[in-house]
Amino acid sequence: MRGGFVAAVVLLVATPLVLVLALIAAGSAAISAFDADDRIDIGVDHAPRPPGIAEQGIAGYGSGQLANACTILAAGRDLGFDERDQTIAIMTAMGESSLRNLDYGDWETSGVTNPDGSPTTSIGLFQQQDSWGTREERLDPYTAATIFFRAMAERVPDRAALDPTQVAHETQVNADPLHYARFWDRAVRVVAALNGTPRDGDRTDGIALCPAV
Repeated sequence: MRGGFVAAVVLLVATPLVLVLALIAAGSAAISAFDADDRIDIGVDHAPRPPGIAEQGIAGYGSGQLANACTILAAGRDLGFDERDQTIAIMTAMGESSLRNLDYGDWETSGVTNPDGSPTTSIGLFQQQDSWGTREERLDPYTAATIFFRAMAERVPDRAALDPTQVAHETQVNADPLHYARFWDRAVRVVAALNGTPRDGDRTDGIALCPAV
């Protein structure tokens, strides 16, 4: 009697355990089968990617910067400056602010001082100091560009015979006369695109043009 009772207890305990083991084995088999046949590969090389959303631009400059370039072109045209002079102005703004209307300058970013040791007060597209105009004038892109063109005409009357970087240097009185040279080709591309005649490889889709009137 005692032996029969023990056997019954063992049977009662073992049966659920066997069932559990059987379910685990079945589950493992199912997972293996899924892995082998139906797995979705989400590896780096195969995962679906959303379409890229990139801001339209020219020569590395985005829509906001190109809008500032259009303002410079407009100011130059209104004052009667030719396309070369307009391109020099855009090249200069590229070298000074990357075509951004900054409300700070190189004193804040790098501690740069004037020759007399005073902090620089450069702001705006052309990083013009206090002597160039009021803060409001220097932070207004059209007015700042107008100030630049007038200074260029006064300071560099022989600019047609000079390299663009030299013209910018003599206008801005930059410490390095070659500072602007690397921006010339980019300025040419930007002006061409904004005038509706982009260079090979440049597209103006999504960019507001400012063709001459």
